[in-house]
Amino acid sequence: MSNRTEDFDFHLPEALIAQEPARPREAARLLDATSPHTLVDRHVRDLPQLLRKGDLLVANNTAVIRAQLHALRGEARIGITLDQIRPDGTWHVLVRNARRLKVGDTLTFPHSDQTAQVMALEPGGGANLRFSCEGDAFDAFLQAAGALALPPYIHRPNGPTAQDSKDYATIFERYKGAVAAPTAGLHFTPELLAAVDATGAQRCTLTLHVGAGTFLPVRADDIAHHHMHSEHGVITPQTAERINATRAAGGRIIAIGTTTLRLLESAADEHGIVHPFEGETAIFIRPGYRFRAVDVLMTNFHLPRSTLFMLVCAFAGQERAKAVYAHALNTGYRFYSYGDACLLQCASSLHDR
Repeated sequence: MSNRTEDFDFHLPEALIAQEPARPREAARLLDATSPHTLVDRHVRDLPQLLRKGDLLVANNTAVIRAQLHALRGEARIGITLDQIRPDGTWHVLVRNARRLKVGDTLTFPHSDQTAQVMALEPGGGANLRFSCEGDAFDAFLQAAGALALPPYIHRPNGPTAQDSKDYATIFERYKGAVAAPTAGLHFTPELLAAVDATGAQRCTLTLHVGAGTFLPVRADDIAHHHMHSEHGVITPQTAERINATRAAGGRIIAIGTTTLRLLESAADEHGIVHPFEGETAIFIRPGYRFRAVDVLMTNFHLPRSTLFMLVCAFAGQERAKAVYAHALNTGYRFYSYGDACLLQCASSLHDR
């Protein structure tokens, strides 16, 4: 077990960073690493073959908002990425050119009569803003003035396209609030879900609104010093009950994406019972963590030195995760949000599966 950030580094050729998703979505590759000593190259459309009757797939039903805004303070251009709404109605945001701001400043937005007031500033470019509109009016403002906050490794010199608005949305989306898409969910189509249902496996959803902090790198040399940004999540009593009933009946809990996994682990007690949840989580899962709620994880391939790759190392075992990624790199799997996926077996669960 390592706490050194450098031990989670690897070389990723830029050519392997996906700029567009596979079409159709389930044509993306799927690296099956569920057996302890083998790796099998498949496609996402093969997922139903790997399921058992009684399994429960859990997906994130958050919907991405148009979180990228360009504001003006006088003549100064200020870049804003919404992070999450606070209980008092203000928004926590990440700001470019934050040094040009002071508390009390009023920001304006081109081609809009809406404004935002700077309520607080944080070291590192964080801020709290109060917008002049809320609710439906705020949604309309974002639709008119905002853009998708695509990850920086997806190159769009002229900004996100109309196709991105379709591609960067999952079939599960229901509740608006995410800055970034839960990307494992991007692979699913109605046809794939029908094939999953035909296996006798079950499905349910939870909500974790992915924040802007998901893009932030680990800057500390020791990962124990990394500060995770909090994100808002909801697991309903009905969903918690289905998860616990599945486990009691011997079924596997299969998390679709690291966001789903993080919320399930946040809501699970020391005995592996998942409780209803509504609130913030800043859980940082890294090697040494013992998993309570999830047996299998489907996830895309993540950035070097990222908290998500650290989570994968914790889930599959660090040596196993490195072998999975080495195979993916050597055989041309596509990485990141629009890329391919892998299916991993938990190596450190409270439960024997």
